[in-house]
Amino acid sequence: MEPPAAPRRVTIVDVARHANVSTTAVSKVLRNAYGASPEMRAKVRRAIDELGYRPLAAARGLRGRTYTIGVMLPDIRNPFFPEILDGVTGRLEGTDYQVLLGPGGNGEKEEARVTDAMIDRGMDGLVLVAPVSPRDRLEHVASAVPTVVVGRHGHSPVYDTVADDDRAGAALVVRHLAELGHRRIAHIEHHETDPTRTTEMPNAQRADGYRQAMRDLGLEGEIDVVSTSYTQQGGYEGAKQLLARPQRPTAVFAGADIVAMGVLEAVAEAGLSVPGDLSVAGYDNTTFAALGPISLTSVDQAGREIGRNAARLLLERIADRGRHSVQVRLSPTLVARRTTDRPPA
Repeated sequence: MEPPAAPRRVTIVDVARHANVSTTAVSKVLRNAYGASPEMRAKVRRAIDELGYRPLAAARGLRGRTYTIGVMLPDIRNPFFPEILDGVTGRLEGTDYQVLLGPGGNGEKEEARVTDAMIDRGMDGLVLVAPVSPRDRLEHVASAVPTVVVGRHGHSPVYDTVADDDRAGAALVVRHLAELGHRRIAHIEHHETDPTRTTEMPNAQRADGYRQAMRDLGLEGEIDVVSTSYTQQGGYEGAKQLLARPQRPTAVFAGADIVAMGVLEAVAEAGLSVPGDLSVAGYDNTTFAALGPISLTSVDQAGREIGRNAARLLLERIADRGRHSVQVRLSPTLVARRTTDRPPA
């Protein structure tokens, strides 16, 4: 037996025949254009609902817009990035825009593949979250489609940026731990070698903020940085190194909450307690940081507010490609919980 034929897609011609109007009238209703009476609009909308018609995004793109926005996330396992996504979708609620996600994979080749695919599919704008691509690549993307970059501190005339004040956030953690009486405060950073990214990426800014805060507090001789990765495994490996020190730290500032999770795992494995033997602080104030059994001290960088700002700037850039670029920097706050306390006597 031959397989059944695929059902034919409903077209604008079908809608026009069902509503007994011209295809031009249907097109005007779909575009919300001038010249269609309320009665005409009601008739066409009823036909669309009855037939289940959905316009092809590619066809809409030929008329100017696809009403799709691409959001690239570097790592879908990091619980902070959904906070940004919630802010983006919340700001777009009530508009015609639909968000489509693409995994960046924390690599330049993977990012290029995803962003090229989004451009090829005619998306109206892109939100790139913590991209690792070099600036010339980001500017190439932004020259093709309106773009907002989240989490990079560099300035460009062709794309807008939204970022947290990561230096200030790191200083909040160090001061909090110092006020509790800690001196041996260590930091787990994300290993970075690219010269541009060492000045623009959040991880580099947080590491610099940690070092500067330690110097400001007269603790320069206690600076202790372990370079791994912003992953749970990176936190685990970094903590293992710190716990093996002849004089281990009394507090650890993990550069992200996901890193702090790895630290907590290594501490428990070593038979130690938090905060009795080691205080631990993270960054991002993700949802699991507030869970009772974890109760992680963390820096809140307002992920949803970051996402809302990114979506707002993108809509403004879609409307006016030639406007001057905008840089938004948000001020972080510290949320102290049970993982930080006075150092052991």
